[in-house]
Amino acid sequence: MTGDRLKVLIVDDHALVLHGFALSVLELFPEAEVFEANSLDAALSIVRRTEDLSLVLFDLHLDSDDGLSNVRRMIEALDDVPLIVISASDESADVIDSVRAGAKGYLLKSGSSALLEHAILLVLSGETYVPMPRTVLVSAATAEPDRPTNHMLDRLTDRQRDVFQLLLAGHSNKEIARSLGVLEGTVKVHVRAIMQKLGVKNRTQVAVAAARAGCFPEEV
Repeated sequence: MTGDRLKVLIVDDHALVLHGFALSVLELFPEAEVFEANSLDAALSIVRRTEDLSLVLFDLHLDSDDGLSNVRRMIEALDDVPLIVISASDESADVIDSVRAGAKGYLLKSGSSALLEHAILLVLSGETYVPMPRTVLVSAATAEPDRPTNHMLDRLTDRQRDVFQLLLAGHSNKEIARSLGVLEGTVKVHVRAIMQKLGVKNRTQVAVAAARAGCFPEEV
C-alpha cells in the first residue's frame, strides 16, 4: 500500500453483512477509514461529501432485484474510483454482467478474508478481480474469439505449472509462495512469465485462456 490513507465505502442493506465487511476491512487494513451505507441514496451522499475515496464494495442486489442498474448508477457517480461487487451469487451471468457494467471486481460473500485482501489489493493496483468457478470460466471462454490454445502447459516450466495451477485456484501470490516454499517475489516473476507465454495481461485472462484449453484446477 502507499502512504495514502485507504478510504473504503461498503454498501449493503443487510446490517450484519455490512458490519462484517467493515470489520474485515479494518482487520486487514487497520489504518483504513471505512464508511457504511445501507442504501444507494446513502451511498451517493457519502460519495459526494468524501474526498479521495479509494474503493467501494457494493452489494449486487441492493434495494432491488435489478442490481445492475444500481451498480451502473454508482459507477457513474464514482468517476475513476473502482467498485467491487459483493454478492452471494456465483452465477456466471452475474459475474460477467457486473464486470461489463464497469465493476473492477466481483467478490463472493462466502469468500475468506484472504480473498477479500487479495481482491482489494489487486483492484487498487489497476487489475480486475473475479472469482474463478468453472461455470464462470466456461461462459467467458465461449464468449471470446477462438485462439490457438493447444499444448498450453507445454509452454511452461515445471515450476510455472505449479504456480499456474495455484493461480487458477484463486490463490494470492503470498499464498502461492507459502504453498511452494518460495519467496513472494519469485512467484511474481513466475506469474509475469506465465502471462507473457500465454499472451495475456492479467489473471482473469489467464483463467479464460486456461478454460479455453480445458485446463482447470482440481478444486475451485
